Amino acid sequence: MHIRRSRTSDQKAMVDVWLCSVRATHDFLTEEDIQSLLPLVEEYLTSNEPELWVLVADSGAIMGFMGLSGSNMDSLFLAPAYHRQGGGRRFVQHAQELRGELTVDVNEQNLPARRFYEACGFVVEGRSETDSGGRPFPVLHLRRKLPDSSLSSPRDSAPAPSRSPP
Repeated sequence: MHIRRSRTSDQKAMVDVWLCSVRATHDFLTEEDIQSLLPLVEEYLTSNEPELWVLVADSGAIMGFMGLSGSNMDSLFLAPAYHRQGGGRRFVQHAQELRGELTVDVNEQNLPARRFYEACGFVVEGRSETDSGGRPFPVLHLRRKLPDSSLSSPRDSAPAPSRSPP
């Protein structure tokens, strides 16, 4: 698998990834909620604002996508068939290589995503009662700082063993 910038031809696959992923992980959303969010997602995926990246399987299939706005990871979705295969961690690593310190918002009710981000070193810095659209879905605001290499010796800087994402 590899990460590359998204192309216009990836948009349908990214919408499909979003739909499958949300249905599998956002059990606090009704199908009506998902359908009401779909036009916003389609608009997001065609706008010029986020820098969109896709994770591509060796077969060429789109496994997931990530959107960056500055140092904020404003989207990260993987197709359920590709969960727990390291793709999410690859996206986080890629984003940190590009931007350094990262921020991300995650729905408080999305426990697998919260666990994933915490396992990647993100810490909660705040909470909002509603999502960015004012809907009653609480959001946690997380940050992942760069490791402070000046505090560790070369012996201490060996990479920690990684755990698979949810």
